[in-house]
Amino acid sequence: MTGNDSARLLPFIGGRPVEVAEFTDLVEPYAGRVVARVGRADAGTVAAAVSAAASARQEMAAMPVHQRARLLRAAADLVQARAADLAREITAETGKVISHTKREASRVPWTLRASASAAEALAATSPPADLIPGGEGVTTVLARRPVGTVAAITPFNAPLNLVAHKVGPALAAGNCVIVKPAPQAPAPALRLAEILTEAGFPAGAIGVLPGGADTGAALLASPLVDLISFTGGVAAGRAIRAAAGTRPVLLELGGNSANLVCPDADLELAVRECVGGGFSNNGQSCNSVQRILVHRDQHDAFAAALAERAAALPLGDPMDDATSIGPLINEASARRVEAAVAEARAKGAIVHTGGTRNGAVIAPTVLTHVDHGLSLYCDEVFAPVVIIEAYGTLDEAIDAANSTPFALQAAVFTSSLDNAARCFRELRAGSVVVNRSSNFRLDQLPYGGIGESGTGREGPLYAVEAMTYLKSLVIAPGTR
Repeated sequence: MTGNDSARLLPFIGGRPVEVAEFTDLVEPYAGRVVARVGRADAGTVAAAVSAAASARQEMAAMPVHQRARLLRAAADLVQARAADLAREITAETGKVISHTKREASRVPWTLRASASAAEALAATSPPADLIPGGEGVTTVLARRPVGTVAAITPFNAPLNLVAHKVGPALAAGNCVIVKPAPQAPAPALRLAEILTEAGFPAGAIGVLPGGADTGAALLASPLVDLISFTGGVAAGRAIRAAAGTRPVLLELGGNSANLVCPDADLELAVRECVGGGFSNNGQSCNSVQRILVHRDQHDAFAAALAERAAALPLGDPMDDATSIGPLINEASARRVEAAVAEARAKGAIVHTGGTRNGAVIAPTVLTHVDHGLSLYCDEVFAPVVIIEAYGTLDEAIDAANSTPFALQAAVFTSSLDNAARCFRELRAGSVVVNRSSNFRLDQLPYGGIGESGTGREGPLYAVEAMTYLKSLVIAPGTR
């Protein structure tokens, strides 16, 4: 897909695209052009995908680990060779600026290679049987086995790498996987399915079902789906957990990341990192810098420096390599953010830069003195909006950082190991980053949060473990 109105994106089932009856226009958010016609997967299409996965389950479970690893590495090489085209496709669908989609596409091969390594590393350690009376002479063996079929529901903001973070581990563990990608960005998941099939994974091992909430509901309703992995909003995550019954669910539900700037920090580094972490991907990252806590003696200077850098970021066409800020995923999202900033201003907030909207583009926005009761402060903004607030003591900063129900990632800027260690102990977050922003992520590390930020961890090794179950073999004495 290269912006051609005639491009057709079809569900991918059994190793090939399949025709469907209903199509919708996929409109890119910057200029409002139709970039593709997307075939919507209805209940019958979902049933076909689940059936294809069921037919491939035994073959995938029996596939040797070395073969799964080899195929994932082959797919990684194919992604690397096609990274430029994949980046342009992501930008065309989402408006994510091309410099960021190039970076996303370059990460995917490493995510797949890390999944291959996770398959090779996965092991279960058997405890000695004679830890308790009656275990004398008994032999025990523990093994991890694939759950079967994984349903992966993915978002629009990183529509290739976040798919890879679910598909790679699912296949590495010996599962089949069916992806329901975000309606705004189905092409990357379809391309990755094609690449994995080309690399040699069996037909049916991976399916992709473009569609809306009804498609996702039909997929989750199937009793042949054994595990659900979802990245998205809190309300949808709660609904998925309710629909899952006794099936395991992995939820990555977003964040409201606090970044603490200690008095001993390198302020230039902190400003630079918070600009990059707050406005990258137009702020549409769950670990984006949303709140920056700065000591009151440095607050005003920090706010002025950050606002100056933010105001200088170039806005415009996301296909232009020089552009730093493009559109949000649609104009409705931009209107929501515009209204939230206006509400904050009406309640006393100071807007140091930004706060304006042009179509779906929100100018990078820096605010101070934001009312803590506002959604802009308490919830996930998912936009290029950063709030700076002053604190007096580190106790106050940590309390403020922990004051929202989200707990995904946090960051601290300091030159003190004592400050870093204390923040690691006391900040409520799945990860604490020191001297990089909360938006910093290494794909091989565990990634996820607690509270409203979800349950479980991504990162290939940790996802592979979650997508398997532990099985015990107990051999009594005298067995021959």
